[in-house]
Amino acid sequence: MADKRADGDIIAFLGRGTEFDGKLIIKGSIRIDGEFKGEILGSGTLIIGEGANVEADIAVDNLLIFGGVKGNCHIGERVEICSTGKLVGNLKTPAFIVQEGATFDGDCQMGSKTARESLEEG
Repeated sequence: MADKRADGDIIAFLGRGTEFDGKLIIKGSIRIDGEFKGEILGSGTLIIGEGANVEADIAVDNLLIFGGVKGNCHIGERVEICSTGKLVGNLKTPAFIVQEGATFDGDCQMGSKTARESLEEG
């Protein structure tokens, strides 16, 4: 039987009141509403729900933050911090959206080269 899920469907969920400590490898869309410590990597979209608390280095395609994230993030396509979201840590991504009310505390690099490298070249 073929898998009929759309690419955007959530295939795993860590609910409120749950705690996880370790390494999570994702493929598809994953939502975390609980507590997570460790490392998250893979392909797909990671959704950090409102009230979630994540302490992790993250390397995924897309990151959508409604809750709290502390750690370094290397995101392949896009990061969005929603109005209730908070990101503390360094970020590297080609596209970065911060909604009004969101918090970002860290350094951000956008694009395949840093701005300094681009300026030095030309």
